[in-house]
Amino acid sequence: MNEREFQISVDIAAPPESVWSVMYEVERWHEWTPSVRGIRVLGKKPLTIGSRVLVRQPKFPPAVWTVTALAPGRRFDWKSGAPGMWVHASHAIEPTAAGSLVRLRLRYEGALGGLFARWTRDITNRYLSYEAEGLKQRSESLVR
Repeated sequence: MNEREFQISVDIAAPPESVWSVMYEVERWHEWTPSVRGIRVLGKKPLTIGSRVLVRQPKFPPAVWTVTALAPGRRFDWKSGAPGMWVHASHAIEPTAAGSLVRLRLRYEGALGGLFARWTRDITNRYLSYEAEGLKQRSESLVR
């Protein structure tokens, strides 16, 4: 991993289908992570490749993300951009003997990507931690 890439993994004591049901319902993320104020799918639901999603996060301007890859039950990727920069994010679930392993990744590209990655390093790591912990708590609460 380099200075433009961020990643966190979390073991979740819930089957992948339970984790997916929480992760895929993006408009409810604000209920389980303080890193999101609100998310709105722009257009038809559910998410498909090409879906556009408006994400509002504390300390960042609203951003439109476009779904670039989707493997139902396993992962989705999306990207957002601004002049001189692209941000790619991946949300992946793998089955384990105890439930699921989730990997959340964020990568900055473009002429300004490295600068923005350095500038936002602390908040990016904090938000990934919030999302991993919130996803774990919400998913595990479904199977209790």
